[in-house]
Amino acid sequence: MWKTYILAANLDDALQALAEYGERARIVAGATDLMLELQRNVRPGVEVLIDVTRIPGLDDITLKDGWVHLGPGVLHSQAEVSPVLRQYGFPLAQASWGVGSPQIRNRGTIAGNLVTASPANDTIVPLMALGAQVTLRSAAGERTLPLSEFYTGVRRTVMQPDEMLTEIAFPAMQPDQRGVFLKMGLRKAQVISVVSVAVVLTLKDGVVQEARIALGAVAPTIIRAPEAEAYLKGRRLDEAAIAEAGRLAAEAARPIDDLRASAEYRRRMVGVLVRRALLRIAEGREAEDFPEKPPLLWGKTRPQPRPLPETVVLTENTPIRFRVNGREVSVKGGFRKSLLRMLREEAGFSGPKEACAEGECGACEVFMDGVAVLSCMVPAPRAYDTDIVTVEGLAQDGKLHAVQQAFVEAGAVQCGFCTPGFVMTAVKLLEEHPHPDRETIQEALSGNLCRCTGYYKIVRAVEKAAQATPPTEPE
Repeated sequence: MWKTYILAANLDDALQALAEYGERARIVAGATDLMLELQRNVRPGVEVLIDVTRIPGLDDITLKDGWVHLGPGVLHSQAEVSPVLRQYGFPLAQASWGVGSPQIRNRGTIAGNLVTASPANDTIVPLMALGAQVTLRSAAGERTLPLSEFYTGVRRTVMQPDEMLTEIAFPAMQPDQRGVFLKMGLRKAQVISVVSVAVVLTLKDGVVQEARIALGAVAPTIIRAPEAEAYLKGRRLDEAAIAEAGRLAAEAARPIDDLRASAEYRRRMVGVLVRRALLRIAEGREAEDFPEKPPLLWGKTRPQPRPLPETVVLTENTPIRFRVNGREVSVKGGFRKSLLRMLREEAGFSGPKEACAEGECGACEVFMDGVAVLSCMVPAPRAYDTDIVTVEGLAQDGKLHAVQQAFVEAGAVQCGFCTPGFVMTAVKLLEEHPHPDRETIQEALSGNLCRCTGYYKIVRAVEKAAQATPPTEPE
């Protein structure tokens, strides 16, 4: 695990640290992949983590000179609700919504998804179809290159050890362009793609002027389907054209057999998804099943991380000072742990539970600066100068929180191990959506697993807590 943790106050300090430590350092934003890699000793040489989450402005999404620009700190949860992306890069908003769970999307960044470079990573696919480019910067300078030239193989990119991805940009979709992203997985939530597809078309009077079709999880890198793209040009999206384009796209795939699917199944599903995507565009159903107001679990507005007056370098001997449930805490000894383990083992808060330790179950959920996150995926030093709320902090003046009381009255507690995570999710959901419908509740709870299969009463408890909430202004 790491020996030094640098909380960068500005981008120049982060780049200087990269220049100094090179291959021994890694940039940290979400760390949802990096934490697992470090715990599993996949990256044994990493000694320094450079955390850029406290640098102001890195999470901006802007439209300028006909291009959409995303900073390296843009979260998936931001992207799924961004008005700019919904209008000018809709397939990327769709793909962001399908990543992990709400809690994962509150930590994971699109830049991190790109740098991790797995062919199953969802947001790379629409960005490839949108014609994106990336900017890489180091202390010595910067370079910009097409996203198609960024990847050299499975989990391999052209980035140098001293470089950081500092911007993602793509041409804004125009009124005559339509696009959609679709994925296929083995379950409905927290899905790693078996196959994913992004299609962006330019249309004039119903005739395709240009087609871009990107395919994920069917080759060592995200690929395009050039034969299908060329075939569609000059054609209307009738049944025959859609069928042939699907067939040609399937031929472009170069899948492998693995534990999720056979190569033959993946190839067939490429054709299926491309046909579905083209049909949705033809019928104007790109946004089908895409929620207008998805649960974000960050409250009414996303709290901004507290900027640092200067860069902070933490080592094993540096106390980690933060606030838990309104109480000042100073911890030594948890430096190389996850936030979850530090809270439990050093700070004495046993409410968050460790079950999967890889962001799959939600039992470790806490609020960090007002945002729901999975504490097993957060490096402990990231807690420096933050406000943490655990399930122990929900009750006030000896009285249970309304959600806790509803769980008791609805009998929503069985073994109780998963209960803290479910309660935390429900509390944050009701801050955003005081009176959610059942579908919204289920989507919010998609990052929480109950091993006793007690979901019916859990959902009922959230509904009961919502009924106890006073009426508010329309959402």
